[in-house]
Amino acid sequence: MRTRYRIERRALLGGGAALALAAVPGARVGVAQSLDRVIFHTDWRAQAEHGGFYKAVADGIYRRHGIECEIRQGGPQQNPAQLLLAGRVDAIMGNGFQALNFVRENIPFLCVGAIFQKDPQILMTHEGNGITRFEEMRGRPVLIGAAGRVTFWPFLKARFGFTDDQIRPYTFNIQPFLADRMAIQQGFLSSEPFSAIQAGVRPRVFLIADAGYENYNNTVLVSRRMVDQRGEVLQRFMTASIEGWAGYMAGRDNAAADAAIIRDNPEMNAERIAYAIRVMNEMGIVMSGDAERLGIGAMTDARWESFYNSCRDAGLYPADMDFKRAYDLRFVNQRVGLT
Repeated sequence: MRTRYRIERRALLGGGAALALAAVPGARVGVAQSLDRVIFHTDWRAQAEHGGFYKAVADGIYRRHGIECEIRQGGPQQNPAQLLLAGRVDAIMGNGFQALNFVRENIPFLCVGAIFQKDPQILMTHEGNGITRFEEMRGRPVLIGAAGRVTFWPFLKARFGFTDDQIRPYTFNIQPFLADRMAIQQGFLSSEPFSAIQAGVRPRVFLIADAGYENYNNTVLVSRRMVDQRGEVLQRFMTASIEGWAGYMAGRDNAAADAAIIRDNPEMNAERIAYAIRVMNEMGIVMSGDAERLGIGAMTDARWESFYNSCRDAGLYPADMDFKRAYDLRFVNQRVGLT
């Protein structure tokens, strides 16, 4: 037996309203009735950056909220956005750019929550090479991948005066960085620095988000149809996901979640996972900014507007685009995950 739920509208801090779940007194759903199924596709192979979702599955949090969640991991041959557009999955992990792209292309999909308040994208150099600030990278070669050229690179150009002639191709092979003490390359906070440390190099890490890069990451993207027709299910999915993330980042018995991550991606191991959780906590990837008062997954109109304006000014989006169609705040900002 499990509890049935109804949607209630609750006031948010600072005005407005949000959907919230309340147990319906005395209403129970029989064991024979199936849970509401949600298929969630991640953006890459299983890793600690997906840990809260895995914890919500492994610890039965989704089931307690009446959800049967299937996590499908991404990878180099996967295109989660296409799967979402085709209706083959219910939700995908993405970022702020993807949500704005949906608006630009007039596609009825949007963002309903942002687990990462800070994008974990970094630039990385070697300790002791004299580079201590972004400004000191101006004019130097930087290893950048194709996706970075249309996301964080325009921000670096506008904010620090970087130029396109600095770009060198990054093939996601760390060996060129290891071989060149003056190298600068892109990376992910919990990935490339760990690999460098394992290879005996002391990297200096520059988190681009701390320089004002406002892209939301580890977002949940869904169709407008799901919002309109399965909003109550979506609310339970988001609440359970956030509860999973609160427990995972606090290190509350993550053994089952970590085992599931390693099962899906054998390249992961306990040491790499522990490093990722530590640096995500140290750098406030999940819990910082608006999340500290509104809860994990928080989003605000003000930040979306600021992010859109910076992208528009960089020529990535048209000046008259209705950026508010990129997101819906009703499923977050309910202080879930705050202790």
